Amino acid sequence: MHSSCQISIRYEDFFMLRSFRLCQTIALTGLLTLWGTSASACTGITIRPADGSVVFARTMEFGIDLRSNVIIVPRGHSFEGTAPGGKPGMQWTSKFGIVGTNAFDEPLIADGLNEKGLHVGLFYFPGFAKYQEVKSTDAERTLAPWELCSYLLGMCGSVDEAVEAANHVLVGEVVMEKMGFVPPLHLVATDSSGESMVFEYVDGKLNVHANPLGVVTNSPPFDWHMTNLRNYINLTPQNSGGLDLAGNKIEALGQGSGMLGLPGDFTPPSRFVRAVAYTQSALPVETAEQGVLQAFHLLNQFDIPKGAATSTENGKEVADYTLWTNVVDLKNLRHYFRTYENSQIRMVDLQQLDFDAKTISTVSMRGDEVIEDLSKTAK
Repeated sequence: MHSSCQISIRYEDFFMLRSFRLCQTIALTGLLTLWGTSASACTGITIRPADGSVVFARTMEFGIDLRSNVIIVPRGHSFEGTAPGGKPGMQWTSKFGIVGTNAFDEPLIADGLNEKGLHVGLFYFPGFAKYQEVKSTDAERTLAPWELCSYLLGMCGSVDEAVEAANHVLVGEVVMEKMGFVPPLHLVATDSSGESMVFEYVDGKLNVHANPLGVVTNSPPFDWHMTNLRNYINLTPQNSGGLDLAGNKIEALGQGSGMLGLPGDFTPPSRFVRAVAYTQSALPVETAEQGVLQAFHLLNQFDIPKGAATSTENGKEVADYTLWTNVVDLKNLRHYFRTYENSQIRMVDLQQLDFDAKTISTVSMRGDEVIEDLSKTAK
């Protein structure tokens, strides 16, 4: 039913270990002249604690503030998709309640978790995304690229169901009207069993890749990233023992010598390698709560401060930066987040929500950092 990428290296040998975003583009205003290269730096990772839980985490980078919020989509909410030419597409009614992050107040999910423990997230995929051919008679089963995430979350309870569902719909070359172009996207789906798949539309065909490492970034296609890992099989979390050169002991200058050569830039291939290195070398954790905190710590390595990754687009300098970071606990159904403006970790517990509500509700992600003054607590 679904294809897997070919992996030649043995995972148990990789890094000598014990165990093993939107970039959905929903820019909806005149700001959309900034789309060029300013949405290609999202990073996703997976943590698998010893208690059997599964934690997926991702960053969202963009060159402008997407004004994202957390939205709660109840069961029974009706959606209508979009076919090429802006025509009405497939209609569906969500079977499952969803919590996820949107952009610009749109009622669509860029990254979310449903009540069955399925996570789906959109990531930017420029230069390679080419969607399916859609005939006029296919409109009733057609979605726009940015709608697939919401559809899978609303209708599927597992990765296997998501693969089957994706193979029964068409995703067409649909221009997002307020953007003026077709957003190039791929997505990752992960469920509470730990199964993960990457969905990519390349040359008009849906490719589904097994994702055993639980890592995803952006272009090029996922199977290329897996092959590229062969260039880094020398990396290890163990410090180098040094060399004896003609009787001279040559020792490492400090900690981390086993990871010498780990790429540290913000390009998707480098972030993919780095994400695998960090997740595979991280010390095992026992509980989901520890896994959530570990995921936030690991993704600190992928934060992009304003000014570190810039481009000139339409005569203006655009700086990608990390707008927000999401971490989801697929077993305990909790959605955690922090933002560029407020690094405090906040959480929405799906088990406390009313998914029989009549309308979509919103949890604000707004707010500035709160700095606690402890001066008077000194003893």
